[in-house]
Amino acid sequence: MTERVYECGAAKKPELTKILEADPYAPDSFARVGYKMRDGATLGEEKDKLFVHFSASPEFIKKADEKLKGIAEPLKGEKEKRIIKKIKEEEEAAESGLGSLFG
Repeated sequence: MTERVYECGAAKKPELTKILEADPYAPDSFARVGYKMRDGATLGEEKDKLFVHFSASPEFIKKADEKLKGIAEPLKGEKEKRIIKKIKEEEEAAESGLGSLFG
């Protein structure tokens, strides 16, 4: 699996959501692959940005690059690593919090 993070301006959220939610039952849909969308502010990043994280096959990532072109840009390098780390830490914190409720 390949991980990829895309950055989008908050003003383009309606366009981004429309693409992400299109045809959810298609074999190569974003809904089937799964994604995480976070506001920049919740991640301690730019408040006017949205970040979308995927963990998918390299083939799907190529399709995502094409479908999201002009709306969201793929991140590279340290910023991408930082966003992935923050999203994973957020998920782990939520899971451990849930575990303590049912533990």
